[in-house]
Amino acid sequence: MTINIGETVFFGAARFCRIGAAIVLLGIAGCSSTNSSGPVPMADNAGPKDTGTFPNLNIPPKVANKQFTPAETNAKLAELKAAENGQGAKSGGGAASNQAALTDLAKKHGPQTLKQIEGKCDPALDPTCK
Repeated sequence: MTINIGETVFFGAARFCRIGAAIVLLGIAGCSSTNSSGPVPMADNAGPKDTGTFPNLNIPPKVANKQFTPAETNAKLAELKAAENGQGAKSGGGAASNQAALTDLAKKHGPQTLKQIEGKCDPALDPTCK
């Protein structure tokens, strides 16, 4: 008996009536609008302007500033290379020595940090520890 009631409710004519009522309500809700003033006018100077001519692509555009000469370009590149080499000298070596130092630091840093977090501090690491 329950199966027959389910078929009547979900597959009968009542389903089409509910769907139709939902469509009508959605249509009414979609058509109602609070903006009755129409489209917003654009400013006169907004957007592209039609000048009636085509741009001449054979004329090079004006530059914003004077361009570097080849000598100035080479001087700037040499200055940048010197700064780069200076930064490399500060790092203390190549990638292999840095990798070994980082691996050693990783082995020591974890247990030291855990001791500080857990309250088992080491006065050698933390002078405020008692």
